Amino acid sequence: MLENIEVLYHSSIKINKGLVIYIDPFKIHEKSNDADLIFITHDHYDHYSEDDIDMIKKDDTVIVVPKTLLSEVLREGFNQDNIIAVEPNREYFAKGIKFETVPAYNINKSFHPKGNGWVGYIIELEGNKYYIAGDTDATEEAKNVKCDVAFVPVGGTYTMDSVDAAELVNVIKPKIAVPIHYGSIVGTREDAENFVKLLNEEIKWRILL
Repeated sequence: MLENIEVLYHSSIKINKGLVIYIDPFKIHEKSNDADLIFITHDHYDHYSEDDIDMIKKDDTVIVVPKTLLSEVLREGFNQDNIIAVEPNREYFAKGIKFETVPAYNINKSFHPKGNGWVGYIIELEGNKYYIAGDTDATEEAKNVKCDVAFVPVGGTYTMDSVDAAELVNVIKPKIAVPIHYGSIVGTREDAENFVKLLNEEIKWRILL
């Protein structure tokens, strides 16, 4: 299920399964202009980076963003027809791919208010559901996610820490869990290692960063 999937940096993910998909591209080192789809979870600089989007977008790239980012991506030069502005708790289609939006927000901190409408995504590919949580705590909505693979933040400070992330994953029971959002701006590899140690035995894991 993780074949042709990379965690490039921080929370930046690349999926190449028929279509080339990026989630929150950040610190892209080489210009490729190969993105069929770009998913953005929210507007913080380490998730919505116009410089990095310019490195990967092409003429027909479709970009999926929370509604709060609509004016920014229009200014970035995307055609209205290639923009999907999303709200939480909805289902959408893009380039033949079905995806759902899950609210992504903080419970006890103010960095990611629920009212902003920021999201995580559940993307269906090749019969599997991939949950990319975005910057979130272990919310009730997150605990109700059904997925095969879960990419969850573990770095703490702005999101769940490794303990909370493991508790969430043990509730939603994906087949595979992958820690993200550590190693640069916040969090360390130790957080990722602690996360996987706390997972239930039946849940497989991979550290890709």
